[in-house]
Amino acid sequence: MWKNLVKILACPICKKDLLLIVDEERDNDVIKGYLYCSRCNERYPIEDGIPVLLPLDQR
Repeated sequence: MWKNLVKILACPICKKDLLLIVDEERDNDVIKGYLYCSRCNERYPIEDGIPVLLPLDQR
């Protein structure tokens, strides 16, 4: 996932901005990590460079 993509992403539940937490990156791309919503206290994983923006019960 491109790091700049976080600027246009929002929480699918409450529409608040997401915080990017990077665990692994390569060439300025996020390979592993998660997107965090402080309002919902929800984490959306980034796996193999792909953000999974589904609520927990739908993953």
